[in-house]
Amino acid sequence: MDFLRTEGKNIVDARGSVVRLAGTCAGGWMNLEDFINGHSGAEHTLRHQMAEVLGAARAEFFFERLLEHFFNESDIAYIRSLGATVVRLPLNYRHFEDDDKPYAYKEAGFERLGRVLDWCDKHGLYAILDLHAVQGWQNVHWHSDNASGISLFWHDAHYQDRFVALWCEIARRYRHRAVVAGYNLINEPCVGNQRGDLPWNIHGNYRPEWPLLNAVYRRTVQAIRQIDARHIIFLEGDCYSRQFAGLDAPFAENLVYSSHNYTAAGFGPGRYPGVIDLPGPRTAGPETWDLARQEQAFLEHEGTVFTDRHQVPLWIGEFGSVYNGAAHEVPDRLRAMDEQLGLFERHRAHWTTWTYKDVGVMGLVTLDPASEYMQRVGHFIGKKLLLGTDHWMQWMPPTPIGQAVGQLAEQVCGVIDDDGIDRRYGRACFSQSALCFFTGAMLQRSYVSLFQALTENDIDRTLASFALPQCRVNQPLEGLIRKYAPSARRADR
Repeated sequence: MDFLRTEGKNIVDARGSVVRLAGTCAGGWMNLEDFINGHSGAEHTLRHQMAEVLGAARAEFFFERLLEHFFNESDIAYIRSLGATVVRLPLNYRHFEDDDKPYAYKEAGFERLGRVLDWCDKHGLYAILDLHAVQGWQNVHWHSDNASGISLFWHDAHYQDRFVALWCEIARRYRHRAVVAGYNLINEPCVGNQRGDLPWNIHGNYRPEWPLLNAVYRRTVQAIRQIDARHIIFLEGDCYSRQFAGLDAPFAENLVYSSHNYTAAGFGPGRYPGVIDLPGPRTAGPETWDLARQEQAFLEHEGTVFTDRHQVPLWIGEFGSVYNGAAHEVPDRLRAMDEQLGLFERHRAHWTTWTYKDVGVMGLVTLDPASEYMQRVGHFIGKKLLLGTDHWMQWMPPTPIGQAVGQLAEQVCGVIDDDGIDRRYGRACFSQSALCFFTGAMLQRSYVSLFQALTENDIDRTLASFALPQCRVNQPLEGLIRKYAPSARRADR
């Protein structure tokens, strides 16, 4: 495989031929997420609960087998068979470094990642290394393995020093590996209001702190370049890869900029094309979504504007639709996905879908409902839905507990009696703290207890439900990947 580099708005190989990066993200592999893997709460607290209940050795066996079955050579070969050219690998720093032993790097994590890179090399699939959860948490949400709702990274030199040092270690180990398309420095940074505040300022005005983000980017890029001058470095915008206006202009060679382009059309509820009424603090209420509205959202996205202004490549690192809502709306979500992919291709944006595999939410591949794992955890997942612990799934119908928490948030705001408080933001932050963090953590012991009486053979057999041969493929979504993936289209021609 060739080392890749940028040339204007293109990514090219060693011969200068244009390469299109298109594929998917292996979310839930080396960074577990509640809605993807079926548990509740954060990964690091789940690991502690597992060790406490199952014992250290059996808990370690559980997670080792989960990762082995979840993503291996069969998955890489399948992704490549769709015509995809790249897979994004979300990584949790805890696989490579322990908090109580900073700068002492763990060989087991690098060995696991190295095996996957070897398989990617074998099958001709590029890999983007994405640090999805960083030391001190770069944002306040579950996907950074955050159990507190507090982000410490941006104002703590110790965490930033470890972050830069880890990237230098990654660069030392993989600087000669052309199969690595590049380094995605930090997933979904959220810099503003992060001195222990809520996810957004409760008055509804997110205030980016661009000097902090730009300083971290410049420092890390400079440190990597002293070790590795060849690999592309991917930089994301602030506020979960949505804001780019204050980013420094491209300041080094081989930089690609990444936006995350989730739109209401992919979530519902509502028909597509038609009126979508996605709840949550980011939405403006019911709105008509169609192809023109999707194109408007893409062209007005700050990531698109930034890369057009500076004539550098744009990679849509995450986007997707969900398929666990009302059954009759699944075709609407697929139509939205089809038209969004078409837009990316027409505008020559690189893309990776979120996500490759999960327990039945938005994966290209999903676990079989009749599998041993789903039979064991199915009732538990039902509890999660009733309790609203998976903060991601705001498109699901409201439950009595969710409504009660919302009412309590309203009562709290009423007593505070501050007209400047954005009630929608207030409810969202209150719900996340009460349900995702607190209740999700309380519920973890129930998940762990489902495996308490199992032998290692039983555990391995149950977790084999994550192996590709036992999973179901979302055939219509697979068809869309094949339709737009660059290798598949070249084969058609």
